[in-house]
Amino acid sequence: MDKKYGAYICTGCGIGDALNIDGLAGVVTGEMKMDCKTHEALCSVAGREMIQIDINAGVNTIVVGACSPRVMQDEFDFGEDKITIRANLREQVVWCRGENPDDEYVQELASDYLRMGCTQAKKTELATPYQLETISKKILVMGGGIAGMTAAIEAANAGYEVTLVEKTDKLGGKALGWRKQFPSKAPWADLESPVVGDMVKAVTGNAKVTVKTETEVARVAGAPGDYLVTFKAAGAKSEWDAPAKVAVDEQDKIDKGQLPDPNDGLQGYMKENPDGEKFGSVVLATGWVPADVSEYEHLNVAHDKVVTNAQFEKLAKEGKVPARVAFIQSPGGDEHDKDFPYCNSVTSMVALKQAKYVREDNSDGKAYILYQHMRTPGNMELFYKATQNDEGIFMTKASVTGVAEQGGALVVSAKDTLLNEDITIEVDMVVLAAGMVPTTKSAPSVNLAYRQGPGFLDLDLFDGYADSHFICFPYETRRTGVYTCGGVRKAMPMDEVLDDATGAALKAIQCIESADRGVAVHPRSGDTTYPEFFFQRCTQCKRCTEECPFGALDDDEKGTPKPNPTRCRRCGTCMGACPERIIGFKNYNVDMIGSMIKAIEVPDDDEDKLRFLVLVCENDAYPAIDMTGIRRKGINNLVRFIPVRCLGSVNMVWIKDALSSGMDGVLLLGCKYGDDYQCHFVKGSEIADKRMANIGETLGSLGLEPERCAMQQVAITDYDKVPDIIQEFVDQIVEMGPNPFKGF
Repeated sequence: MDKKYGAYICTGCGIGDALNIDGLAGVVTGEMKMDCKTHEALCSVAGREMIQIDINAGVNTIVVGACSPRVMQDEFDFGEDKITIRANLREQVVWCRGENPDDEYVQELASDYLRMGCTQAKKTELATPYQLETISKKILVMGGGIAGMTAAIEAANAGYEVTLVEKTDKLGGKALGWRKQFPSKAPWADLESPVVGDMVKAVTGNAKVTVKTETEVARVAGAPGDYLVTFKAAGAKSEWDAPAKVAVDEQDKIDKGQLPDPNDGLQGYMKENPDGEKFGSVVLATGWVPADVSEYEHLNVAHDKVVTNAQFEKLAKEGKVPARVAFIQSPGGDEHDKDFPYCNSVTSMVALKQAKYVREDNSDGKAYILYQHMRTPGNMELFYKATQNDEGIFMTKASVTGVAEQGGALVVSAKDTLLNEDITIEVDMVVLAAGMVPTTKSAPSVNLAYRQGPGFLDLDLFDGYADSHFICFPYETRRTGVYTCGGVRKAMPMDEVLDDATGAALKAIQCIESADRGVAVHPRSGDTTYPEFFFQRCTQCKRCTEECPFGALDDDEKGTPKPNPTRCRRCGTCMGACPERIIGFKNYNVDMIGSMIKAIEVPDDDEDKLRFLVLVCENDAYPAIDMTGIRRKGINNLVRFIPVRCLGSVNMVWIKDALSSGMDGVLLLGCKYGDDYQCHFVKGSEIADKRMANIGETLGSLGLEPERCAMQQVAITDYDKVPDIIQEFVDQIVEMGPNPFKGF
């Protein structure tokens, strides 16, 4: 691209009142060698027309010094064939000057942002979207329960071909075993007949849905838009399965033909299409399994009349409901205030539903619900109240201390009840509220042919639920193109499952269409860039493949990274990981950010004018800083912010560049990580924190205090805390004194 530059400074929103605009224009025209114009409102029709006139005359690379790049995006979009760079003079200069600003410092701050903006424009190239040679728009849905069937029918109704895979011999999942389902309409008091049969008919009667029962997914290879999926008969072994462990004495009998080989069974493993099928995206709806409650010996779990809620539902459907039943929601004993593993609002509502079975089937039936936590969200609160009004259903908060057989009945003992007294209840059966464990807890489920393994990483952190960012991207997994819904994502009742599965189907469609256009999915939705590698200098260190949160990189036969661009979320973690600096994007790379850092003017003759670089995550920290400015809260004017896609993309050479140029300290502001993580790219902040430990050692070896580099976690809502976080860092460096390399 033969670039022709044009820079434009807005004087509106208080920018012109706070800054010497002629001085700023002089920086652009003099130092940066760009034509510069000003306008009182660049976002107005007249302001845009001024820019458009220059574009018509050949300008194709525009620098806008005005408001934050997070706003007015449509107003400053001049077409895909134009480069537009935004320098934030409003929120992060004039609006965050503080109560008694030093005009000289503020002017220097604005000048640096324009220098960085012009430098960024010079280093940015137009991106060419990554286009697959061929793309499949078929959707694979794994799991034939309520969630899977809903996802399949919704995707089909949107015009997409769907293959629905179910490992049993029929569709319906656990709903086939329901006697009744929760109320779905006012007055939210009466149980309803299951609709699963109608759903099965809708799926099997849809011409766009291909149903494969008694089938499992043996392997999913490839990437969004180009998955190659291999099927096998349910229960059969495949070449990718881990070999079964066999004892030494058994192996001898197997070799002699006296015992069957558990690792045989490839015959029939490919039920259809031995070469695999092409799909564009995957919806994982494999559901849940009941939690194990066998450890609670004080509840007499070995007794045949002590059953789980799942077992009781089967008995109820068969019409085998006793007249007196205790529903225990929490184990009690030493775990006084805890629930059974994976208990949730659904298990609370199941207890209410099953208590009604007792009343329906027995004229003098009695149901007792003993709980620590009763959860009935939304309209289910009305269901709870209706059940509570039934005189034959007794509910109390209680810690169950034991279940014992006595005279042919079971006696449940409990203390700490709402009655403020210990109680004993004689019943015919005890039902334990076993929770709902996602299938991804114990098995990969997807069987991905990825270097990073067949399943998802770090699921133990999330109790086995396969999510990428639960709050912001609820259907995403750690593997782009694979979306979860229903019980595998979180425990939820049927009405939520219907909405959830519809959402997952929509995301699967969005992923296919994004891959077709060559752009990223969330969180950088629509981004046309992708990481490019200069493999001639690759040392096969594998840091990029190991640190990528999304499995976007495999290895080739030589151990060289093998990119899968449609898997990539464009976070840049691979770029930050690479010690050779051979990975970059057209509009975001090591050289660009390094050049922007070097464009900051660092005074070397004034100890009062220290300079601080703050690299800020674009998802949480940067908007928090913007909001600080919007609320007119002051931020130290010696600080220069540079937004990064994720702290995981921060290459440590940037810190070295900053300190070698004389800057006095470098601070990283990013999302929270750990158990309460908020990073949109899952592990970026955590990875950056580990890298910072290494840079500290390097600085120490150079005679620089490691404290000159620091990292802080902030949430998008921490706008009121950001000024103090930054000031505390600045004060610490001021106490140390200027960078000894200043001026060299």
